[in-house]
Amino acid sequence: MSTTITKPMAHNAPAGAPANGAHIDARTWIAVLAGMLGAFMAVLDIQITNSSLRDILGSLSATQEEGSWISTAYLCAEIVVIPMTALFVRALGQRRYLMLTTALFLGFSTLCGAAWSLSSMIVFRMMQGFTGGALIPMAMTLVMTRLPPAKRAVGMAMFGLTATLAPAMGPTLGGYLTELYGWPSIFYINWVPGVLLIAGMYWGIDREPMDLKALVKADWLGIAFMAVGLASLTIFLEEGNSKDWFESGFIITFASLALVGILGWIVIGFSRPEPFVNLRLYGQRNFLVATVLSAVIGMGLYGSSFLLPLFLGQIAGYSPMQIGEVIAWVGLPQLFVMPFVARLSQKIDNRILCSFGLGLFGVSCLMNAYMDASTGYDQLMLSQIIRALGQPFVMLTLSNFAMAGIPPKDMTSASSLFNMTRNLGGSVGIALLATALTNREHFHSERLGESVSLVSAATQARLDALTQSFLAKGFDPATAAQQAIGAIDRIVRRESFVMAYNDGFFIVGMILLVAIIPLWFSDKLKSPSGGGGGGH
Repeated sequence: MSTTITKPMAHNAPAGAPANGAHIDARTWIAVLAGMLGAFMAVLDIQITNSSLRDILGSLSATQEEGSWISTAYLCAEIVVIPMTALFVRALGQRRYLMLTTALFLGFSTLCGAAWSLSSMIVFRMMQGFTGGALIPMAMTLVMTRLPPAKRAVGMAMFGLTATLAPAMGPTLGGYLTELYGWPSIFYINWVPGVLLIAGMYWGIDREPMDLKALVKADWLGIAFMAVGLASLTIFLEEGNSKDWFESGFIITFASLALVGILGWIVIGFSRPEPFVNLRLYGQRNFLVATVLSAVIGMGLYGSSFLLPLFLGQIAGYSPMQIGEVIAWVGLPQLFVMPFVARLSQKIDNRILCSFGLGLFGVSCLMNAYMDASTGYDQLMLSQIIRALGQPFVMLTLSNFAMAGIPPKDMTSASSLFNMTRNLGGSVGIALLATALTNREHFHSERLGESVSLVSAATQARLDALTQSFLAKGFDPATAAQQAIGAIDRIVRRESFVMAYNDGFFIVGMILLVAIIPLWFSDKLKSPSGGGGGGH
């Protein structure tokens, strides 16, 4: 039997947070908006290098396989630092920590743009991820600690936009900047939001005392196990497909380290009275359901923004700018939908809204499971718009489920674990889809190859037509016959890739639709609305 949980969000208002119905001054909104800008910047930078990778690798004299570490290093460091933000906030205070980590993020972004070799780029990207990762959970924490319950739906709506817009816009913005100003500009552009963020934090958040003893007394053994476990898991997921998974000693090593690290972290986390991040929150049903679905949404967000640019670049031959124009339709409608969703979340059971969003998101992916080699901008626009309509319903409501009834002292822990899980889900999704693409392309290539036999009449007729076409262009008969066979082979390869991309979208769509089932194990919930009551 389900119960409505809205009051705890009001009763557990963090110390110093305004009571429901209190007036919110400009300073508070500036601080919250600055936090959103930081989260957007940090998520955007995960994939901003994707469109520019060819240019970056060319200037650093690196191979495609080596270049995958440019993204892996950033993601590894970001996932590791997210659970540590609660500790750093206790030690340095919100304002000081956010300003310091943003300043360091800007410094390492600049060094990325000035990198002189692949190894220097990987080191700077890792440090960029380590300093930027904290900005993601802190944006959510600012909403929960600075806004009264009735205003949190608006804050969570803004936070949801940073999580859904940034993965879609990363490759787009990276492509535009690289084409216009060269690849270093994708790192230098961070100075624009970064300086605004530091100014917003300086003006919007009060100075807090430092407690450096918290760093001395911290559970560094647990942190070490966590860092090894999460970093190794990310490397295992990101590099597994290119190294043929468990056929590689490298992958087996990192899989073992991931298992030991995460198990060690769990054992230590549950045995210490004051762990650096509170894993006991997973014992709360709503939080557990929200974090599991956060991983699923990470798979959907990063998976779809991994598949579509690859398809458009490889099959349709689109430039980064043209790919950006297609992907923009996932982002733009969300700006108009999110305020509407925030209002609805105060009136309708969030499980209904989240189910609706997962349904739209899943259906949009299934629509992309029937593409052909001629699919482009016009054919993809409807599925992109449906995806844009669905994502805000999911992100806002999952944030509400994750933070409902969380005690004030655990706000930062809850935010860290929720956001860490989404990023890990993204890594799992991309690893799953990269492997599925490889395997399904081989499968379809073999099946098509069996059908396109040189002894079949249809194949012979097509070969004869192609041979005549090459003869008409001036090729000698032997070369024309070879060119015709090559053309048939390229068509088979292209079609097998198209079918593999379709399979990838089908997998993502089905996972999103199946995720509606565990959602209903959570309690009924609405966002708190205005007045003094804190909900209904």
